[in-house]
Amino acid sequence: MKEDVKIMIVDDEAIMRNLLLKILEQEGYHVTLVSSAKEAIEKLNNERFDLLLSDVKMPDMDGFQLLKKVKKEWPQIAIIMMTGYGDAYTVKEALMLGADEYITKPFKSHEISLIVERAYWRLLASKRRINEESKIAD
Repeated sequence: MKEDVKIMIVDDEAIMRNLLLKILEQEGYHVTLVSSAKEAIEKLNNERFDLLLSDVKMPDMDGFQLLKKVKKEWPQIAIIMMTGYGDAYTVKEALMLGADEYITKPFKSHEISLIVERAYWRLLASKRRINEESKIAD
């Protein structure tokens, strides 16, 4: 079932993208890497994704701007924000803008795996609830 989950990783640091790719592919997920928020938006316009992991600090468009756009245009996508700045303000802002989860860098591989799985199960539960509500409305 994890192989059906499409995850996009958005980070301007190649080392972080490749680390996340290795961790999540070992877990069985289908992973796409992009290096900027603009590239992420281009991909989202052409492909379906279930989860998006985005760094907060990136050049051009930061992770919060990407988060707002994705939540507006693709609300069905679960979003996990990654930050090297684990202060309460950054975490609170991410959650208030609609992030499903957040993680502070550096993290251990089992931590990112757990957070991705938790976001995925929350997404599935939400989709199931929406399907049941639409059946009741019919």
